[in-house]
Amino acid sequence: MMEDFKKTYLRLCKEYCIEPLDCILNQLTETCDGNLKKRLDLSTQSLSVDTCAVLGKVLMNDIVFAEIMLCDCMLNEEGARYLLCGLSTNTVIQTLDLKGNNLRAAAAEALGKLLRQNKSLKRLILEWNAIGMWEEGFGIFCEGVKASKHLKHLDLRNNQINHQGVGELALALRHNDTLEELDLRWNNVGLIGGRALLNALQQNKSLVRLELAGNNIPSDILKAIEQAIDHTSECKTTKKENRVRSKVLSNEIQCLKSEKNKQYLNLMGVIDQQKDELCQTNRTSTVQVGHLQEALNERSSIVNSLRAKVQMSEAALTLSEQKTNNLKELLEKARLENFELKEKHTKELKNEQEGSSNRETKLTRELNTTNLKTMELKNKVDELERRSKSQHDQICHLKQELISMTADMKRKVAQTEERLEAEKKRYKQVLDDTDAVRQKEMNHMKHNLDETQRSLQERIHKLEDVKLQLEEDLSRAKAAAITDRAQAEEEQIKIRNHARLEEQQRLVHLEEKVHHLNQSRDEIQNRCTVQTQTITELQGKNNKHTFENESLKRRIEDLNQELSGKDQEKVAEVNNVRVELQEQIGHLQAERAAQEGLKEKISALERQLKVQSCNHRETLLDKDGEISCLLEKIRLKDNEIIRMKEDEAQRASFLHNAIISYVQGSPLGSQCTKK
Repeated sequence: MMEDFKKTYLRLCKEYCIEPLDCILNQLTETCDGNLKKRLDLSTQSLSVDTCAVLGKVLMNDIVFAEIMLCDCMLNEEGARYLLCGLSTNTVIQTLDLKGNNLRAAAAEALGKLLRQNKSLKRLILEWNAIGMWEEGFGIFCEGVKASKHLKHLDLRNNQINHQGVGELALALRHNDTLEELDLRWNNVGLIGGRALLNALQQNKSLVRLELAGNNIPSDILKAIEQAIDHTSECKTTKKENRVRSKVLSNEIQCLKSEKNKQYLNLMGVIDQQKDELCQTNRTSTVQVGHLQEALNERSSIVNSLRAKVQMSEAALTLSEQKTNNLKELLEKARLENFELKEKHTKELKNEQEGSSNRETKLTRELNTTNLKTMELKNKVDELERRSKSQHDQICHLKQELISMTADMKRKVAQTEERLEAEKKRYKQVLDDTDAVRQKEMNHMKHNLDETQRSLQERIHKLEDVKLQLEEDLSRAKAAAITDRAQAEEEQIKIRNHARLEEQQRLVHLEEKVHHLNQSRDEIQNRCTVQTQTITELQGKNNKHTFENESLKRRIEDLNQELSGKDQEKVAEVNNVRVELQEQIGHLQAERAAQEGLKEKISALERQLKVQSCNHRETLLDKDGEISCLLEKIRLKDNEIIRMKEDEAQRASFLHNAIISYVQGSPLGSQCTKK
């Protein structure tokens, strides 16, 4: 930066055909060597108009020098104007010292322009000049002071300013709220200028230091001005203190807010973690209950299928028993009919023996007819033999069907036994796995609950202050939790309704199966009735052939004995199956009791969580009360500050009234009123 400044300065000197000043080059070399003073000191150096023009152009865009010293340089009006025009666009300069340069009207106008345009100048020293000799130029300078929003120190000593110039300066001070120090020593202010300054100080609240020595101002006015300046300084100090206090309080409030936000976020994080843990536990419990319900449903379906199979076997046994009973009844009927036939044959033989004598005579006559009848009987006998063979074939077919039925029953019973054993093993494994998983989950839940309780106790001791907005957030969180609970309850109701619908559908399906089985049973019964009808017809035909029926009876008795043995075996097997089913039902009931115990434990855990949430709410309410107390204390402090401000305003008004009354009561004030 300094090298750029040097290059531009040398280049402009070449353009204006001027030799560069050694003092400027020496200062630039010193700053380039590392001694960064940020100060350009050209005091007691004679500067021509061209050098001033070059410096004005160089300083126009300078960003290095914040302080420029031009004391006792005997600047020309035109040279000063070039310098000040260049500095009007500078953005770095903060201090400008123009002491002892005999500046006049043109320089005053340039200074006014500088004060209006420059936004970085804070300190302006114009001691030992002649700015106040020309009213127009000084008026423009006063307008610049009026428009300046950054100037804080103005030195106007020994500038030949009269009471009119001070009046214009007073008007500028009324509208300026940044100037803090003003030095007007050794000018021609006088009484009128002193009053104008006093009136301006009543509106100006920024001026803290005002030097007026050597201006022929009465002592009372000087005292009043000093009192006004002291009052403004006190007001300013109080304002600064209030600002500092407000900043400190705001910082403390922000710290408290940040801490409370952190605490709130931590608390919300803890609540979210607890909610997540509760959701996870609920999910795991629902999943476990769902698995257990599925297992129970599977067991119930298996039991129902076994019951249906047992009922089917019982129905088949009842059908076989009915068939055997029907066969026994048919055999008894056949025996009775054979006995009746024997009696009839004996009676007929007796009658025939009695009438044989009579028939012997007729036999000769009837031989021809008997021969014909014998032929017919032979044909009938052949037909009967054919029919008996067909009946024998049918009986053999029935025997084969019975054998196949018994084999199927044995195979089904063996399959059911194998399935029952496999299901017993699988059910035992499932029970062991579920018990292990439950124990692990209970231990994990206990560990998590202990950790959460410890962490919550530690955090509850650390919580101190929480905002009023926590109530709204908590209400929102409560509303969200209520909605979540309502949604969860609705989902549970939907799941229960869905399960009920599935159970109803299963029941309907089982009822349809039972209906189909009943229909099949009715069809089998109809078939049995048809078979019984055919058997009765066959028995009517077999009554004519007693000898063949006796052999068939013997065979049927053997078959009945075999069937009775098989029936006894089937009954024993069915009893064993029933015993095993009762044992399984007992195990299932025990599992249900264990599940009910788990449900009771889950309800107890939920109650504990509810109690903890209530405790948290109570602690939050206590913290809200503490926050409200702190806010009330802050409000009381604000009221005290406002009261102090009002007291200070009243004191200022009292001082103002006292000064006015003092001025009016003084001899100078009475002389002014007389004039």
